[in-house]
Amino acid sequence: MKLSHAWLALQAITGREVAKFVRQGGRFASALVRPLLWLVVFAAGFQNVFGVSIIPPYETYIPYQEYIVPGLLGMVLLFNGMQSSLAMVYDREMGVMRLLLTAPLPRAYLLFAKLLAGTLLSVLQAYVFLVIAALFGVQVPWTGWLYALPVIVLGGMMLGALGLLLSVQVRQLENFAGTMNFVIFPMFFISPALYPLWKLEESGAAVVYTVARWNPFTHAVEAIRFALYGQFAVTSMAIVVAALIVFFALAVQGYDPQRGMLKRAGAKAA
Repeated sequence: MKLSHAWLALQAITGREVAKFVRQGGRFASALVRPLLWLVVFAAGFQNVFGVSIIPPYETYIPYQEYIVPGLLGMVLLFNGMQSSLAMVYDREMGVMRLLLTAPLPRAYLLFAKLLAGTLLSVLQAYVFLVIAALFGVQVPWTGWLYALPVIVLGGMMLGALGLLLSVQVRQLENFAGTMNFVIFPMFFISPALYPLWKLEESGAAVVYTVARWNPFTHAVEAIRFALYGQFAVTSMAIVVAALIVFFALAVQGYDPQRGMLKRAGAKAA
């Protein structure tokens, strides 16, 4: 594979995803409406219930509205990753994915280019949300915007790779919504996106606490939370990278015509 060919393929795939995103204005609006509703309505309603929440280092106290910003950034990345998964299922039904994967380039690279294109859109939406949150008075250190960039990119890639893997398993577009409900809501709510993990442990919800500790979305949120305040969560970042590698490797195998989804689809058609 020549570098020039790889670059042209990346440009073409990214350009197509960006063009689709620009045409679908409602997609951008809905991606921002969800976290903003949580930020403005949910945070206002529960500010007095939760009082102030702590962030790393754990002697630092911040308002609850600022505490949930990393979780809402994670929500943006999570929903966009699932939206990319929906687009993959649609492209597969329309035959676009089959045409893409027959290009004279390694299949893993083509899927990686697709993943990068989706991550680019996720990062863009995440930073637009940060700008709007700042307009609502959420005080996140400006340096944290820079520190958080590589973490948001890796978190977006990890959740995008999960969406890529799910697109292998979802056979029909009609089944997508049900499948996503078993992924998005458990991942989001069983995480520190809305409340610290120690509150779960303190309240005696040991099972939920344990599941949350194993949730890769938990570590994406925690890594973003640390980064926004100029710190590096080594363990969480390692888990995010490991999950990214595992999800992407399984997705590549799933799209292998000899072993994965395409072989099963061909056998079913026969």
